[in-house]
Amino acid sequence: MNLCVRHLKRLLTSAGYAVRDYASAGEFLVSERDEWVGCLLVDLQLGGPSGLELQQALRRESRALPVVFMSAYSDVPKTVQAMKAGAVDFLVKPFERQALFDALEAALNSGMDEAPTRRSLAHEVRLGERERTVLRGIVAGRRNMQIAAELGLSERTIKSCRADLMHKFGADSLAELLRRADGLPLAAQGGMRP
Repeated sequence: MNLCVRHLKRLLTSAGYAVRDYASAGEFLVSERDEWVGCLLVDLQLGGPSGLELQQALRRESRALPVVFMSAYSDVPKTVQAMKAGAVDFLVKPFERQALFDALEAALNSGMDEAPTRRSLAHEVRLGERERTVLRGIVAGRRNMQIAAELGLSERTIKSCRADLMHKFGADSLAELLRRADGLPLAAQGGMRP
């Protein structure tokens, strides 16, 4: 067990969480199914299958364990992929202890009535056409400069629009924006032009 895992385990245990660690995704997948309760805190990069591959395997097995991802790298496409596949949050290291606790609590409570709240929030937010188009690009995993190039706008304009979207949805991170925009009909298949 490496130092980071030991530190996390000690931190979570001292905060009152029951913690079980696994050496690999494979070890977790072959463990007894009755041990699969709570939520998963998974690093994006694991020895062997990645965290995203573990998430896909759990979906194939119809396991509804909520997943919180963590990574040393801010990778927009992988964050989008994880969130679209149902991850509760995506933390970029180093993260604050409270951010970790908040993400885990959201994961542990995700089976309750969070989904209807999220859907109703998405339907209450009113977006202009540019915001809707930029949000489509974000959900597709595009970076600001890619969205700007596709729309013929400056990257600064896209950053401003993205900040407005974060504010409208009350999101503090990309993962939270994706989660809160879930259920919002974004229309327009294919290209990004409205």
